[in-house]
Amino acid sequence: MSTDDARSARAAAASRWRPDRVRFLLVAEAPPSSPDRYFYFETVPTHDALFRHVATVILGSPGERQEKTQRLVALRDAGVFLIDLCPSPIRRGDRLEKHVPDLVDRCRALQPDQIILIKATVHDVAFKPLRDAGLPVLPHRIPFPGSGQQRRFLEQFTAAWQITHGQPGIG
Repeated sequence: MSTDDARSARAAAASRWRPDRVRFLLVAEAPPSSPDRYFYFETVPTHDALFRHVATVILGSPGERQEKTQRLVALRDAGVFLIDLCPSPIRRGDRLEKHVPDLVDRCRALQPDQIILIKATVHDVAFKPLRDAGLPVLPHRIPFPGSGQQRRFLEQFTAAWQITHGQPGIG
């Protein structure tokens, strides 16, 4: 799959699962480098940690892999939407800061009630610009749920979710 084809497939998948009203905007770093894995792809047999951990907190469990479509429906119905700071997978030498002005514009266009940043690197470059732009970004510095950070992700993401929603799960 070419880079353009992968980008188009990701955009189409995200568009399908975008809620009419974005209540909770999650901002991750970048899509995976593998063209067959992405948060909004319905069939991801392995390495779908971000989706599974987000679903655990918001929906109460990750569900079975064959239930991902139903879990995506539930997230969309709850007003949850995920975008990436960088529109394409990260390459060696990429500077995240260069994507922040575009991220601020995309966040404004989505008009979310709350923004939750996922991954320390995203928080470090985007929190202050988003806050300074008057956007409703939470201060939590949440790690990505990989490389041994799964428990910390669940703790930190749950704390952020409880602030936005008042309770740890909706489903």
